[in-house]
Amino acid sequence: MFGPHLTLDLYGCNEEKLSDLNFIYKILDELPNLMEMHKISPPQVILHKGNPKSFDKGGISAFVLIAESHISIHTFIGYGFASVDIFSCKPFDEKKVEDYVVKAFEAKKVEKNFLERGKEFPKEIGAAKEIILKERSTLKAPLQS
Repeated sequence: MFGPHLTLDLYGCNEEKLSDLNFIYKILDELPNLMEMHKISPPQVILHKGNPKSFDKGGISAFVLIAESHISIHTFIGYGFASVDIFSCKPFDEKKVEDYVVKAFEAKKVEKNFLERGKEFPKEIGAAKEIILKERSTLKAPLQS
């Protein structure tokens, strides 16, 4: 596979933490090291005031780019909710990450999803060669003149 994709939807979070730009920055600054990944940008953390004509009452949207892909956090302050998204081309200890994030946000309930993305992505030359040879064998030969 290309890599794991972990999503955590956190309910009943500490609302002060959900609205704290420095707290969210700290989480995104620490997670790559916890996962043995490599930051390629500092965390970007943006406060959004919300849209009074929608469910969005405001929160923080934030992300950090890592050499292995990305980590993002979106908070919804008025709902005690945070959505965390971690995609990587390298395996990581999903339980360790989940425990860290849940504890940090003081979440009362967690909805976890874990995907193995790019199951046919050829990371290894040998695997790529097999896929290419198989695909070429199904192609029709060009017309001979």
